[in-house]
Amino acid sequence: MTAHIVAIGGGGFSDAGELTPLDAYLLELTGRARPKVCFLGTASGDSDRYALTFYRAYASVADASDLVLFGAPDAEAVDRLAAQDMVFVGGGNTANMLALWRLHGVDKVLRRAWEAGTIVTGVSAGAICWFESCLTDSFGQTLATVDGLGWLGGSACPHLVGEEPRRSRFTEEIASGRLADGYGIDDGAALHFVGTQLDSVVTELDGRAASRFELRDGRVVETRLPATLLAGVNDRVA
Repeated sequence: MTAHIVAIGGGGFSDAGELTPLDAYLLELTGRARPKVCFLGTASGDSDRYALTFYRAYASVADASDLVLFGAPDAEAVDRLAAQDMVFVGGGNTANMLALWRLHGVDKVLRRAWEAGTIVTGVSAGAICWFESCLTDSFGQTLATVDGLGWLGGSACPHLVGEEPRRSRFTEEIASGRLADGYGIDDGAALHFVGTQLDSVVTELDGRAASRFELRDGRVVETRLPATLLAGVNDRVA
């Protein structure tokens, strides 16, 4: 099966409160008329409000569910991730999310699901967690680095355009060697990986895209990546 990861810098239903072109892109990617989609809100502390936003956006077009880890989740609930067509990881505290995933074995089940063809996607924390390392505000206003799952090589930073201090700090961390070369993702844009290789950049906002940051001869070079502007939400998910 083909493995897909779609890393969204910001936007989608999380911000709009309804399906957006990025969500439509994800739904089409499943190839299902009514896919099974599970929401993981771990990074937000399993916020009821965030889960409700997900259900309001997805319940009419998908067999929607969510996995709650705060409390006492059972192993069967975690194992059901492997039966999903898509798993959507919400934004929030990346470091806390990864710690809880590892404690409950979510990272291992997600890995098996991804390798078996489940679309794995997410926004902000749910975008950067798949990389070897990332830049995060998990520890407060001072941005810091944290190790990710390592499914994708290099590093990542969300909200490249949207939260301005991130670009300069991401550049500094790569220049210092604390982060490997990587990707910065604008709000409204997403990186689509097929297997572990970047296949395309898509965006729902004109002018938004992503950048590749590389350390060359002691200097960090940012290269903007061309992005495909997605059409509006089609009839299938209207």
